[in-house]
Amino acid sequence: MKKLVYLLFFLCSTLLFSQEKKTDLSSPRATIYNHLHYLQQENYHPKQAAKSLYLKDTSQAEEKAVKLQKIIEGRGLKVDIQKIPNDGNHKDTIGYNIINSYKLFPTRMPEIFVEKRGKNWYYSEETVNSIDKLYNDVYPWYIASVQKIIPAKFGNKKFLGLEIWQHTIGAILTIFIFVFYFLFKKVVYLLLRKGQLILSKRIRIQANDILKQISRTFVLIMIVMILKKVIPSLQLAFSINSVLFLVLNISETIFWIYIFLKIVKYGMRIYEQITLDSPSKLDDQLVPILNKFLKGIVIFVGGLNLLTVFGISFTTVLGAASIGGLAIAFASQDTVKNLIGTFMIFLDKPFQIGDWIETDSVVGRVEEVGFRSSRIRAVDSAIFQIPNSRLSEMIVRNNKRLKTLRRYQTELGVRYDTPPEMLESFIEGVKEIAEKHGNIKRDLINVEFAGFGDSALLILVNVYFYTTDWGKEQSDKHKLHLGILKLANNMGIEFAFNSTTLMIEQFPEKESILPDYKTSSEVELSKRETIDKELF
Repeated sequence: MKKLVYLLFFLCSTLLFSQEKKTDLSSPRATIYNHLHYLQQENYHPKQAAKSLYLKDTSQAEEKAVKLQKIIEGRGLKVDIQKIPNDGNHKDTIGYNIINSYKLFPTRMPEIFVEKRGKNWYYSEETVNSIDKLYNDVYPWYIASVQKIIPAKFGNKKFLGLEIWQHTIGAILTIFIFVFYFLFKKVVYLLLRKGQLILSKRIRIQANDILKQISRTFVLIMIVMILKKVIPSLQLAFSINSVLFLVLNISETIFWIYIFLKIVKYGMRIYEQITLDSPSKLDDQLVPILNKFLKGIVIFVGGLNLLTVFGISFTTVLGAASIGGLAIAFASQDTVKNLIGTFMIFLDKPFQIGDWIETDSVVGRVEEVGFRSSRIRAVDSAIFQIPNSRLSEMIVRNNKRLKTLRRYQTELGVRYDTPPEMLESFIEGVKEIAEKHGNIKRDLINVEFAGFGDSALLILVNVYFYTTDWGKEQSDKHKLHLGILKLANNMGIEFAFNSTTLMIEQFPEKESILPDYKTSSEVELSKRETIDKELF
C-alpha cells in the first residue's frame, strides 16, 4: 500500500512539472518581460524566453533570444518594465502609420520593437532579421578572437573583478586612444586649415585658434564613438555598461554643442569681416545680435537632445518644448514683437548707425540697434530708447539718405501794419540773400508772400542746401537766419508775435502807436547796404 502511494505521488509530480509553462504574450509589457525575465541568471530558461519571438525553429529562436538580450545589455540599455504599455491594443502614434507596435528604444535603437500578431505580441520580423547584424556590431569578430586566445594562455583568472582578457583589451584600447588623439587632431586641423586657406582667398580671416578647438573636440567625438563600439565587447556588468554609456552619450552631446558653438563663432568672424568691408554700418550692429541668436539656438537644441540621453523620449521633449514655447510667447508678447521688429529693421535697413533720423516722436542720431530696442541720441545729448516693434512701424525720415540736397522750409511772420511796398522789397531782399548764400541751389529758391496768419503776414521761405551732413546744415541755416535778421533790422521790418492789439481813436495831443516806417528810397538804400556790405 505504501509503495502504491509513492507511485501515485511520483506520477502526479511528473505530470505537473512536465506541463508547459503558461506564456503571457497579451501586451508589449508581457512579451518583453517574458523575454528578459527568463534569461536572467536566477530564472534562466531560454526556451521559454524564445516564445517572445515568432519563429517555428525552436533552437534558432532560443539563439536569437539570447543574442537580443546580450545586445541590449552590451549597449547599456536599461528596460523599465513598468513604463512599457500593458494595453493589448496599444497603438504606435509615432509616424504616419498608426499600428499595433511598440519601440523599446526609439532614439538609440529603433530597430528593436514588438508588434501584435493576432491576439499575441511578438518581436517584429524586422527585429528578428536584424539580430545577427546588431550582435556582430556590438561584439565584433576581433574581440571574440581575443576572448579565445587570452583565456587559453592565462586561464579565466580575475584581477579587480575583471578577467585577464578584459584588462588586455582595456590596455590596448587606452594606448590606441592616446595615439589616435595626438595623430588625428593634427590631421583634422590640417584639413580645416586647408579649407580656411581656400576661403581666405576671398575673405581675409584669422581663426586658427577656433580651428584648433574644433579639431580637438571632433577627435574626442570620434574617440567616444570608438568607445561606444568597443565597450560592449568587454562584456562588463550591465550596471557598469549603463553608467559608461550614459557618460559617453552625455559627453558626445556636450562635445557636439561645443563644436557648433565654435562653428557659430567662426561664421561670425567671417560675417564680421564682410561687414567691415561693407559701407553699411547697420550690418556691424547685426553681428552681436546674430551671434547671440545662433548660440541660443545651438544651446536650446543641444539641451533638448541632452534630455533624450536621460531616457526622455524625443516626442515628449518636443511636446514640452512646444508647450513651453507657446507659454513663453504668450507671457512675453512684447519681447517677441520687438524681436520681429529687430529683424524687420535689419531686413529693410531704413537707416544705419550714425544716421540722423526724424520720427513722429524723436529727432536724433542713431547710436545703436539692439536685440530689443534702439538707442537714439537727440541734439541736447538726451538718449531715447525706442522699442524696435514701434520703430519698425514709424514713419522715419532719414536725412542721411539725402544724396545731394537737404530741404529747409520756414515761415517769417511780419506785422500787419507793414506797408506793401516795404513787404515786397523785404521779400526780394530775402531772395537775394538766399541766392548769394553760396550753399543753396539757386533755381530752387522760393520766397513768397504765403498768406495772412492770425497775427502776422506770412512769408514762405523754401530752399535746398548742398549738404547731406546734419551739422553742416545747421551751420547753413545759421548763416541764412542771421542774414534775414540783419536785413529786417536795417530795413526797419518788425517781426510779429502772437498778440492782440486793441486800436482806439487817436486824440490830437496823443502820438500815433504805428511804427515810423522809412520812405521807399530809405528802405531800398538800407537793403542794398545790408546785402552788399554786411552779409557777404
